Amino acid sequence: MSNNDTFDLTKALPKRTSSPHTQRAYYRWIDQFLVDLAGMKPTRGDARIDRMRALPIQRILPILKPDTLETWLNLLVDEGHSRQGLDQARASVVTMGELMADDDLISAKLFGRLKYISTPSVEIKKKKATILSRDELNALMTSARENSTSHNQMLRNSVAMMMLCMMALRREELSAANWGDLQRQGDKIILSIRNGDGAVQVPSKLLSVLTSWRDAIGAPSNDSPLIRRIWKGGRIAKAGLSPDGIWLIVKDAATSAHLGHVSPDDLRRSVAGGLRDNGHSVEEISQLLRHKNTIITERYLKRIPKQKQKKRKSNDS
Repeated sequence: MSNNDTFDLTKALPKRTSSPHTQRAYYRWIDQFLVDLAGMKPTRGDARIDRMRALPIQRILPILKPDTLETWLNLLVDEGHSRQGLDQARASVVTMGELMADDDLISAKLFGRLKYISTPSVEIKKKKATILSRDELNALMTSARENSTSHNQMLRNSVAMMMLCMMALRREELSAANWGDLQRQGDKIILSIRNGDGAVQVPSKLLSVLTSWRDAIGAPSNDSPLIRRIWKGGRIAKAGLSPDGIWLIVKDAATSAHLGHVSPDDLRRSVAGGLRDNGHSVEEISQLLRHKNTIITERYLKRIPKQKQKKRKSNDS
């Protein structure tokens, strides 16, 4: 799993977790750890997997220390990451340390000290999940278009926001999507989700915008990112947009639409809750969310409050 210079996390990590979703999350946090503390450039997609296959031991050892890990976690607190995200970030680095200790790359004593670094105590303002109505989701999509400073940014923002608000994608899934993941299935277009997490039908309302976005890029290759960065002036970059970049689109649109704090996860919950409140079956919702079974979906829906029905004014009053 290692040579004198590198450590292959992709072979070691399945010892601790077999979940592809958890593995991707760990890779993302470890990549961020290296970016923030070792000065390495961020990666995504296949480039990130390549980095995880050959983690540079000499770049990791100086930063894989208890005080450094604690400093990094406090930095994430300052950036506003959720408690869940902080726990996952800590677990990612500690697990990497454990696997490196198993391979005799660090001492068991150092791993023991890493293990006892806890997630920072954070004053978390407990707030109810933000659940948006259909009208609010429409306002968010409109705002994402109107916020744009160029035609290309408008197309990109429209595609990204419509996929989040209509297809219930996770931001990591949208960030990882390539053009080749869009496939025709009979008379439908579907988006295959990476790492075997199923597929989602692309709504017909999105197809024309998606076509215009493809034309703006200019015949993108199948392995190129679906959602791209936009340079100043509207030029489309070759590089894809990171999960945090997608969150920024949502944040800016929510601010302009006067909807307060809205996260991509809120959009996923809003889509699921809206379908439930409109009488769709658990099976249908589970298929959209790509849960392993309906039991998971039932638990998920129980945590989503129902939308309050607005009272109509009577004409007789």
